Amino acid sequence: MLDVSHLTKQYGKIAACNDVSFHLDDGSTTVLLGPNGAGKSTLMKSVIGFLRYEGAIRIGAYDNKSVEAKRLVGYIPEMPSLYPNLTVSEHMEFLARAYRLNDYQQRVEQLFERFELADKKKKFGDELSKGMQQKLNICLGLLPQPKLLLLDEPMVGLDPHAIKELKNVMDELRQGGSTLLVSTHIIDSVDMLWDRTLIMQNGALCADVTRPELEASGRTLEELFFAVTEGVAPDAMSRENEEAGA
Repeated sequence: MLDVSHLTKQYGKIAACNDVSFHLDDGSTTVLLGPNGAGKSTLMKSVIGFLRYEGAIRIGAYDNKSVEAKRLVGYIPEMPSLYPNLTVSEHMEFLARAYRLNDYQQRVEQLFERFELADKKKKFGDELSKGMQQKLNICLGLLPQPKLLLLDEPMVGLDPHAIKELKNVMDELRQGGSTLLVSTHIIDSVDMLWDRTLIMQNGALCADVTRPELEASGRTLEELFFAVTEGVAPDAMSRENEEAGA
């Protein structure tokens, strides 16, 4: 569903993404990990088509910047970007028309119920709390029932109910054959959701590991992350944990 080939994005002399390549299969959830400044958001914005870059990105059979590709993609950015003069309902209608969706009202109501926005339909975007803005942000990304869903730190600012619902929806999409790419630096938030992990550091893709491969190694996702990004060996981590608990 998603092919990224030799993606390079420079900001001056700094390579935010440096020759990054990977392929994501249909019906899979991949977690994109890395410390701050690793290049995760640049990668996500390149895939969605917000940035100019070198290399090639294809979504399904289409170039990622084509109209056909964009109709396959849903995007939940880290920071909600809402229109202050549109109500909650008008935001959903605007997106539905942009995607040329038909018979979408029932799905809108279902999303509002799941993310506790049913009583906020007539509120304007700038009247919502940060948590409610993030819930609307999620509903907008989920409305078109995307074949590829990009989520950039999606659980930041959410209450426990919304986190539970988002995880449920993510699992439902995966079971339905959609491909999910979840960028985060909070490992615990996605520990049970992923089929594969990509770990970035300094703009480079440093690890590409499936869950079975990680389980066979005897490491946890956290141990793998620190081994890749900080060079901490599993036995050293075990000693540190034992000393901390002593």
